[in-house]
Amino acid sequence: MNTEKIGFIGLGNMGHPMAKNLEKAGFSLSVYNRTIEKAEAFKQQSTVCRSIGELLSGTHVIFTMLTNDAAVKAVYQEILTADIKGKLFVDLSTVSQETSLYINDQIKTKGGSFIDAPVAGSTQPATEGTLIIMVGGAPKDVQRAMPYLEKMGKSVYHLGANAKGLAAKISVNYFLALLYEGLAETMLFSDSLGIERKAMLEIINQSACGSGATKVKTPMLLNNNFKPAFALDLMLKDLLLARDAGADLPVGNAVIDTYRKAQQNGHGKQDVIGIINYLDSLK
Repeated sequence: MNTEKIGFIGLGNMGHPMAKNLEKAGFSLSVYNRTIEKAEAFKQQSTVCRSIGELLSGTHVIFTMLTNDAAVKAVYQEILTADIKGKLFVDLSTVSQETSLYINDQIKTKGGSFIDAPVAGSTQPATEGTLIIMVGGAPKDVQRAMPYLEKMGKSVYHLGANAKGLAAKISVNYFLALLYEGLAETMLFSDSLGIERKAMLEIINQSACGSGATKVKTPMLLNNNFKPAFALDLMLKDLLLARDAGADLPVGNAVIDTYRKAQQNGHGKQDVIGIINYLDSLK
């Protein structure tokens, strides 16, 4: 039985169900979230900490799942004030490679270890433990994290050195952003031609152009309910990370422009497929 104690920082839309899967697997778990109310569901079986320092004092492997570069930097700045020798940090967030490599260097300087392990999938696969996890880091550190990663994802890919997981993640989300704008535009086009949306989506999902990505957004498009599984704001953030990493490409640049305008027009908090609402407003 693994005797390492696990910490999890960041209990948002994705972090909460991922931490729950670690709890269900029976690991000794401590959690921390800046808004303490989000930790309420962990009180019965796990330890709810009131500070990052408290969490660090009793854990060996610490996972972080945070919104963006600023949030990750803020949390790790606090982590770096503690004694972290021998501890392994696994950042599940999607941030820039530069930020991740900087944190990796700082953690190593203090005797700790660090890997990046961003995930593909939204809230449903996070709940089901069927995420795809892309990892960058030293083999021994990845091996140490593997028993926990395998409880959160159906597939874990070790892609090389630190920041290689992030390289794969921003590539995947670049493709998804293009795909979702294409799906939204297709819906509006077929609507205008008088094709029932339910029928059109069935055709797409059963054809070669259908995928898990189109299927998971089908209920939203049919019910006009865009409660975020993955917010448009976050997709725009990832598109900009891709552009900064070198994806200065024609379709990508056009999609960035559309997502940015959708955000400026108040659609950023909707699910990413809510891009359809912005596109519809242009008619």
